[in-house]
Amino acid sequence: MNLNGKLLIAMPGMGDPRFAKSVIFICAHSKDGALGLIVNKPTPDLQLGDLLEQLGIPTSNKTRDIRVHFGGPVENGRGFVLHSADYAMPDATLSVDDQFGMTATQDVLRALAEGAGPRDAMLMLGYAGWEPGQLENEILANGWLVADAQPDLVFDTDGPAKWSAALRTLGVEPMTLSATAGRA
Repeated sequence: MNLNGKLLIAMPGMGDPRFAKSVIFICAHSKDGALGLIVNKPTPDLQLGDLLEQLGIPTSNKTRDIRVHFGGPVENGRGFVLHSADYAMPDATLSVDDQFGMTATQDVLRALAEGAGPRDAMLMLGYAGWEPGQLENEILANGWLVADAQPDLVFDTDGPAKWSAALRTLGVEPMTLSATAGRA
């Protein structure tokens, strides 16, 4: 099972409240575990400009208005930028697939501050991580549905609407989901 570049959609019975109704973009998945970023939980009052100010990175009139998201419960003081594949920094950008990249250095923040950088970008604090085999077991236990990641869903859909929109890409209506699983 290769989950690189896929979306995880939390099932209604998700036991961990930090992941309730979460949509997670998987940046890296291998035999060593997985790393993902929650793409549908914007922070209430934190924008890119606020973060740039805290880091001492000058802004300009070209600085984009990008809301910061809760990326996950691990290292929530560490920043990640999930972005379109048109941007890459040598030795700094993880090329997830031909549509997405992820950069976790201040270079991408400086580029965004100058109005440059990737065409599409989301900024997250923290990430979701899984040990080897953990994510696969959670999927088998009916904790997550897996969907293809589409840039318009990831970058353009409003945060709270992403969970329902992601389910609909699978042909699933959110109201029809059950928190329990069965086997025939």
